[in-house]
Amino acid sequence: MGILVSINRVITPPAEAKVSVFDRGFLYGDSVFETVRTYAARPFQLKAHLVRLGRSATPIGLSFPYDVETIAGEVRRVIEAAVNPESVVRIIVTRGEGTVALLPSPDLKPNLIVIVRPHQDFTDDVYEKGVELAVVATRRNARLALDPNIKSGNYLNNVLALREAAAAGAFEAVMLNPEGLVTEGTTSNVFMVKDGKLATPHERAGLLRGITRELVLYLAREQGIPLAERDISETELRGADEIFVTSTLKEVLPVTRLNGKPVSNGAVGPVTRKLQEAFREVVRRFVASGEEPALVDG
Repeated sequence: MGILVSINRVITPPAEAKVSVFDRGFLYGDSVFETVRTYAARPFQLKAHLVRLGRSATPIGLSFPYDVETIAGEVRRVIEAAVNPESVVRIIVTRGEGTVALLPSPDLKPNLIVIVRPHQDFTDDVYEKGVELAVVATRRNARLALDPNIKSGNYLNNVLALREAAAAGAFEAVMLNPEGLVTEGTTSNVFMVKDGKLATPHERAGLLRGITRELVLYLAREQGIPLAERDISETELRGADEIFVTSTLKEVLPVTRLNGKPVSNGAVGPVTRKLQEAFREVVRRFVASGEEPALVDG
């Protein structure tokens, strides 16, 4: 039980896992990645994550070193070898080893790295009481500079925003785009509720279309909750009745404080509770039968 690493389908302990200092993922963040978690030791929404991995790789001209079925099989193989009760899986594809030059050579051989480590859920108390967010000064990269839908190894923008939030005592940051509209957290998507209506920033604001975000949108429609993907201003977010964030590891996580002030009455709201339970029911079905909502094509 513990951490295992697979490099190009060779499994090693973490102390023996090595990539070259000339790998472009290390030199330039020239790589793409996904984070997957398990329930009942099985990877959840693995197909959706691998589809998104491909959608990150295509616009930057990065090829996979193996086909998708082989990558999925390797993920399952490393999970089984790690024998953790539950695991977090990082799937990375780098452009490969080259010279210290910005322009990549066309003959580079991409590397596949799969890291599996034990997963520890947040405590029930976190989901009952909620967390604090901070709207930070660090702006999200503009889509025309570096599209946030490309989930690359270049995460410095997110690192700076999260450092800023942590310095303010917050759990997660909310980043605005250059126009001052809400985009997303550093590792999460942001939702708000006002007068019973659910809203989340539209992709055009500049955000990564989260796998859990897509699932929550699906569940909201299924539950008959009015929703919109639209522009959200910082002022509107501050006046929300409810806020929550979503991600693979955070699931549906309530937010009860924003920049040191309570969100509404400071308690987890009814829409958030309803979507939390709907998400947990999806997980229960997955654990019982392997059934998952079909949210992606390809």
